[in-house]
Amino acid sequence: MAGLDDELTNQLISGDYADFERLVDKAIRQEDQRNKMDKKRKAAQFRAHQGSHQRPRFIPGQQGGPTTMIVRQYLPFNPSNFHQGASGSQDHHGGQPNRGAAPRPPVAPAQSGSSAQAKKETGTKPESCFNCGELGHFADKCPKPRRAGPWFVQARVNHASAEEAQAAPEVVLGTFPVNSIPATVIFDSGATHSFISKKFVGMHGLVREELSTPMRVHTPGNSSTSVQFSPSITIEIQRSPFLANLILLESKDLDVILGMDWLTKFKGVIDCANHTVTLTNEKGETVVYKSPDSPKQEVSLNQIEVEIPVVIEEKNSRKLEEIPIVCEYPEVFPEDLTTMPPKREIEFRIDLAPGTAPIYKRPYRMAANELAEVKKQVDEQLQKGYIRPSTSPWGAPVIFVEKKDKTKRMCVDYRALNEVTIKNKYPLLRIDDLFDQLKGAKVFSKIDLRSGYHQLRIREEDIPKTAFTTRYGLYECKVMSFGLTNAPAFFMNLMNKVFMEFLDKFVVEFIDDILIYSKSEEEHEQHLRLVLEKLKEHQLYAKFSKCDFWLTEVKFLGHVITAQGVAVDPSNVEIARPMTQLLKKDEKFKWTAECDRGFEELKKKLVSAPVLILPEQMKDFQVYCDASRHGLGCVLMQEGRVVAYASRQLRPHEGNYPTHDLELAAVVHALKIWNC
Repeated sequence: MAGLDDELTNQLISGDYADFERLVDKAIRQEDQRNKMDKKRKAAQFRAHQGSHQRPRFIPGQQGGPTTMIVRQYLPFNPSNFHQGASGSQDHHGGQPNRGAAPRPPVAPAQSGSSAQAKKETGTKPESCFNCGELGHFADKCPKPRRAGPWFVQARVNHASAEEAQAAPEVVLGTFPVNSIPATVIFDSGATHSFISKKFVGMHGLVREELSTPMRVHTPGNSSTSVQFSPSITIEIQRSPFLANLILLESKDLDVILGMDWLTKFKGVIDCANHTVTLTNEKGETVVYKSPDSPKQEVSLNQIEVEIPVVIEEKNSRKLEEIPIVCEYPEVFPEDLTTMPPKREIEFRIDLAPGTAPIYKRPYRMAANELAEVKKQVDEQLQKGYIRPSTSPWGAPVIFVEKKDKTKRMCVDYRALNEVTIKNKYPLLRIDDLFDQLKGAKVFSKIDLRSGYHQLRIREEDIPKTAFTTRYGLYECKVMSFGLTNAPAFFMNLMNKVFMEFLDKFVVEFIDDILIYSKSEEEHEQHLRLVLEKLKEHQLYAKFSKCDFWLTEVKFLGHVITAQGVAVDPSNVEIARPMTQLLKKDEKFKWTAECDRGFEELKKKLVSAPVLILPEQMKDFQVYCDASRHGLGCVLMQEGRVVAYASRQLRPHEGNYPTHDLELAAVVHALKIWNC
């Protein structure tokens, strides 16, 4: 009791408690009772000081008699005004006796059996037992069996984090589907109840319901109150489903805690030595789960991120030396680019609009860790020769862009420079046009250049325009940088010049991605060698970990390409994009239920989109068109199979077209797209 205040200690010290839990329970109840009485006392004092403020009070008549309204004026606070008998109290109206009202009936002295009535008449509330709710005694003297009480159900959790759980012998940790969502779960025999993380419930939209009685949950060094639970949660263990009602709890990195209530229901046995849990499902079958022993297999909250490196490792398990043809060109796949690229026929240029003056922008504020990353990446690029210190009047601030592997790439915010740059009109090919060349291909290889933009120099007189500002000084770029408006066009020009003799024969390239396609493995051997030879000749380098060779199915530019044709990559629909209507000018962004239904339907349509065949130019094509009051649609087909399809919404003025004009608009739309 050393941590309790003196008043609470005096109230508890004379009691007899069977165990520590009952002592805690009693202390909580006494503290709640004291706080409640303090609030009542303050409220009474406030009312007593109101002076002339009057409040009507109604006294019901007896046996159908008249009902009397008495207006009482509250006197200044004085203990003598709150005596037990009501005979000494007067009714007042403006400080005078209320002669116009019916007299109040006298109140008999309070007897032991009428304490509630006496308390009611004197303005105080009778005390009741916290255990059984009856009058006349307190919880510590209650003759009835103790129960959890009306205020809180008491609960206990021994481990609130995965780090604590892994070091404890009495728990077993694992990852299981919880409502089909991977979750970190522990079996904890020291927990009285079963819990689920509030964050997990919120992230995945699980159902919540209110507890009939609040629960006070005690964790090591802390306690909290839970008022909600998630009903009928399905936990799949060793492919066997188990149901659970889980109470919501704040948890750092544990998604689900299965305590004694759940373990008892399914006859759970925890073997601490072998780290196994044995359960009996609803069919009476025995289910045994063994937790991994190796600390390297510890599970994190985001299990998806743990599994991804395993897949990548499997994909790249083949070494460069083991891949036919590729093994002959190790110099094309260096571990890193360490020097400046060679001087090429094409250099990146920045042509400005006439009369443009230098533009300087101050650096953005950054956190300490971001400043450290800037310093690190600036030093690396200085060593490689990609940048140099500058005295240019130009200057753009640095920003960070997060890459797929969660690392940060330092970029420069060149928006001000781009606005005054004359745009390069070099054409970037349509992706669907690139795929038209793949008819009959069965074997594929994909090559991704390493830091492609850094393999092209900037013209010397344009280098000062690329200056960027940092906390550590002003620098300018000697190689093409991310964020410059004409960078894709210049790099596409370079790649077209390098592979011009192979284009539309067995090479498709789009900026720094190269696809090699062949009708047989014998052809592919020759084609792959020619492409690698060109890369070696022009000192263009690729990143081996992002390349794929000798495939029958390849993902390229958001599509899956096989011998059967081209289909939409299903993984792309995981990225949610607002509906087209919400992107219109002056349109208020409001995501409605209709938008949500449309989005879900769009995902289904994209995933189930038909495989497009690769057309043969010498055969006939058929065009099918249709129109409605909402949009235009058309399909290009060959021999009864889809080559391409297109659609668009109606423009505002087209909504007034008659039916035959709409049909004609659909035909015109198709002819414009496919140049029929």
